[in-house]
Amino acid sequence: MRLKLSRTAALLCALLLTLLTSAGTAHAAPVTVDNGTQFTDPSGNPVHAHGGGVIKVGAYYYWFGENRNSDNTFRYVSAYRSTDLKTWEFRNHVLTEASDPELDWANIERPKVIYNSTTQQFVMWMHKENGSDYGEARAAVAVSSTVDGDYTWRGSFRPLGHMSRDITTFVDTDGTGYMISAANENADLHVYRLTADYTAVQSQVQKLWPGQWREAPAMFKRDGVYFLLTSGATGWSPNQQKYATASSVTGSWSDLKDIGDGTTYRSQTAYVLPVQGSEGTGYLYMGDRWGNSMGGMVNDSQYVWLPLKFPTSTTMTMDYSPRITIDTAAGTVRGMDGPWERLTARHSGKCADVANFDSADGAQLIQWSCGSGVNQHFWFTQTASGHVQIMARNSGKCLAIASGSTQNGAYAVQRTCDGSNAQQWQVRTAGTEGHVELVARHSGKCLDVVNQSRADGTALAQWTCNGGDNQRWARSAA
Repeated sequence: MRLKLSRTAALLCALLLTLLTSAGTAHAAPVTVDNGTQFTDPSGNPVHAHGGGVIKVGAYYYWFGENRNSDNTFRYVSAYRSTDLKTWEFRNHVLTEASDPELDWANIERPKVIYNSTTQQFVMWMHKENGSDYGEARAAVAVSSTVDGDYTWRGSFRPLGHMSRDITTFVDTDGTGYMISAANENADLHVYRLTADYTAVQSQVQKLWPGQWREAPAMFKRDGVYFLLTSGATGWSPNQQKYATASSVTGSWSDLKDIGDGTTYRSQTAYVLPVQGSEGTGYLYMGDRWGNSMGGMVNDSQYVWLPLKFPTSTTMTMDYSPRITIDTAAGTVRGMDGPWERLTARHSGKCADVANFDSADGAQLIQWSCGSGVNQHFWFTQTASGHVQIMARNSGKCLAIASGSTQNGAYAVQRTCDGSNAQQWQVRTAGTEGHVELVARHSGKCLDVVNQSRADGTALAQWTCNGGDNQRWARSAA
């Protein structure tokens, strides 16, 4: 017997279905992401997506990247997904050592996945080497019919006979696919047009900045202008990154311009992700702070994500923020704008500094020759008590006295901001030259350069306030 629904019942069913559907695809809420850390999945496991890239499919962003063995050789290309770009769910090891005999002992770097709407295939491009050295310098391709399924290895090769190392991909608005890679021992950067199915190279369309040693490329398009962001070639050590622009991929590209500080905030480009939403499109720099540059391995690497800003249609800037706010529904990526300040000791002319750019709790404060590093930048914020908290820009952590000690000589350190009295300071005018004393609320003692030393690396500590020049600080805009 066929049951008939009344018009009212049918409307109610339709409304319920709409509500259920919209609930399943609800926009993610804004999130904050800390820099200089490793992401973890909901189970607490590290997210290993180093040197990776992101593709959006439906409501999800899929992040693919390197997941290495303990000897730094290839283990997996791992895939994760998220709606808010903070909470990453592990999906699959989409490429493994067992995927093909060629991968049994190899290095796979910088995997990037693009979608071909004609073949309905997801195509992964990557840099492939053997497990011992960088002599092969080959590009490689794998494909899958699902974004986070097992990818089928299609082999590796030198594009049109050229060496190919650090790699990225880009799909233009007309559907043309490109692969960009470092060539000629990294001295040159080549741009290749891909075949219609994106699985092979059709032609070379650019040889950019020959002899300028560029790697880690990332290409994106904004309001009709093409941007290409690259790093220098200094191994695992960070360097000054640069970018250029063009009106077409195959046209004339501008000269390279600096972006960020001299080490790009101790990171190297992995990808630039456009985050499109109701308010427009934000552009997210995704970088790696390589573990190898800090005495570890690739799987020890940290992530550095920052908003890109565009003063004009063809210029781009990137400032450091210890944490950023991402709203994928609105399409916004924002950092903490400060104002950031330097603290200069009167007796030495040197700056308060978080030693070694450390982001860990308990990292010590020292004095060091003033430079451009953001580990010499601080943000003074008022508390309800009328005191201030002093946040270190490199870490987002607060200036504190170790263990909350009240003793003379207790070291100044950074700790996760918690509002405790040991993290609150009175800013007190000292003398007539605009200097201040910084008085710890919990102890009533002054921030002091130990033993009045003028040497780089001297510790900062608290000491009974005595009017000494090593307890007087000049505040200036960073």
